[in-house]
Amino acid sequence: MKLAETCVKYPVFTVMLIAFLVTLGVFSYRGLAVDLFPKADPATVNVEVRLPGATPEEVVTGVVLPLEDAISSVSGIDEISVYSFEGFAYITCTFVLERDIEGAAQDIREKVAGAIDRLPRDTLPPIITKQDPQSDPIMTLLVSGPMSRRELTEIADKQVRRVVQTVDGVGSVELNGGQERQIRVLLDAQKLTAHNFTVLDVREALQRENIEAPGGRMITGPQELGLRTLGRVTSAEQFGEIVLGTRGGTPVRIRDVARVEDGAQELRTWSALFRKGTAAQDVVAIQVLRQSGANTVRVADDVRSKLDDLRAQMPPGIQLQVVHDISDFIKASVHSLIEHLILGSVLASMVVWLFIRNWRAVLIAAVAIPASIIATFTLMRGMDFSLNNITLLALTLAVGIVIDDAIIVLENIFRFMDEKGRDRVLAAVEATKEIGLAVMATTLSLVIIFLPIAFMTGYARKYVNSFGWTMAMAILVSLLVAFTGFPALGRSALSEDVRLVPVAPARDYPDLCGDFFFHIRFLSSGGTRLDSRRRPIRIDQFLLASRRHLARQNHQAGAGDGRAHRGPAGGGPGPIVYARDDQSRPLFHRAGAARRARPHARADGHRRSWNSFELPKHDLQRTPAFRSGR
Repeated sequence: MKLAETCVKYPVFTVMLIAFLVTLGVFSYRGLAVDLFPKADPATVNVEVRLPGATPEEVVTGVVLPLEDAISSVSGIDEISVYSFEGFAYITCTFVLERDIEGAAQDIREKVAGAIDRLPRDTLPPIITKQDPQSDPIMTLLVSGPMSRRELTEIADKQVRRVVQTVDGVGSVELNGGQERQIRVLLDAQKLTAHNFTVLDVREALQRENIEAPGGRMITGPQELGLRTLGRVTSAEQFGEIVLGTRGGTPVRIRDVARVEDGAQELRTWSALFRKGTAAQDVVAIQVLRQSGANTVRVADDVRSKLDDLRAQMPPGIQLQVVHDISDFIKASVHSLIEHLILGSVLASMVVWLFIRNWRAVLIAAVAIPASIIATFTLMRGMDFSLNNITLLALTLAVGIVIDDAIIVLENIFRFMDEKGRDRVLAAVEATKEIGLAVMATTLSLVIIFLPIAFMTGYARKYVNSFGWTMAMAILVSLLVAFTGFPALGRSALSEDVRLVPVAPARDYPDLCGDFFFHIRFLSSGGTRLDSRRRPIRIDQFLLASRRHLARQNHQAGAGDGRAHRGPAGGGPGPIVYARDDQSRPLFHRAGAARRARPHARADGHRRSWNSFELPKHDLQRTPAFRSGR
């Protein structure tokens, strides 16, 4: 195929292409969101509306029904749930899986804004929030110390929450177990009646006097100044001085009809820290929620870095600690899967080495694993996948598949160099062309197996579609790498000196677990053997090459009848000779080693032939090598 020929002809271009894919994958990996599982839950939008003083029935009739009629026309709604209480109500809208939460929230806001005119006059503005399943608290902080709960709440709110909210990726920060400051106005009914005032009069006075409003502009000569009324009350004493009205020409103030206290609001949520052997300690819990689609691990790390600076600014005795961080569990889970991925890659390379027994070939084949996996990160980033347990499981399983194409291409290049005597360039081009269609068909058949998983429907689709797409993309990338990178790498890295070592056939099968690395035995005519340099050879091709070579040796020695000849005097290593045993099977051995084998006696008086035997280690190391097919 033209692609392989081009890559072999321009190896630098090929290396740069693979390097570009790997570099792009590395940068994409840094931008991938890291999470525990894929986003699989449907989008949910909550509408909170309050009508102070109304009963649950009045809330349903006056508030819920008008809003529900307006919201029901939004497309993609799967379910609407209503929860009505005294003074307020929750409307929960659950959308189908395919609905985008941002667009859904915007549609809800538009419908609610159009229905506000139909609500009662005292209804407070509705609050619309997105309940993203991915926005669950990722981190919980505790503020504790020798202070009251109210003081701890002020520190947690003004010093901690405001700083944490500035971290990139943080959606919101919530306080639990806190008590905010509250100024209470405790009315005396008898005094109100004596002065002829009602509760509504007190309420209107508080709203009228406790405000800050723009005062317009004042022009003084060439200058123009902006005015602002400072009517905000900040202390209990100031609340007591608010005038309700006049009775008999005398102003009546709030302190005349009520008692004003500067205290804390009623405790609705409670949080405490329990330690073994000590009493419960009052604390204020701070829950950190991330934005939708933000990297959980990165947000948690950024928050921790901010906490290090905050601890130095805390008052004496105040402790700020992290009691829950979901990123720790995510890191441990992802780290475990990455370890298995690397271990699987190493084991796959070791298995390849056991069969090929050539370190150069194994290293070239092992390039397929990191190149394919890293390049897949680019496609994952393009499809908005996160790095989670599902996608990492797909990459781990893909390790054993992505190396298949590389093994097939390299083995065929070896075969062309060994059997057909091609040089490295021709072997790389012709070997890839010969198996290109078969490798492509095999790879595409694997892709077809995983694609149906990517197109599943229903609730399971959001959970497993990333698995199918990740597997399919990794396999396709491995096909591209096998057809581009490995012919070029095989052309440049493989050695043309592929040698074959003649061996003596043995009568029994070898003990592969014992002396495999020192003794070479014949198993079958189609078996694969290695020389001392651990190169693969074919026994049937070796027999043909060796017979031709030995025939030339015997002819030059004047012994064309095939009878064995001894080596040179002194028993040193001599030329390889050729002999036939009683069953006319070709045997090969060294004349120098022949003296250690016992000959068969023959009745015709001719020189005895030799049975098969196993060469000693030192003779094996000195065995000459021959090129196949030359």
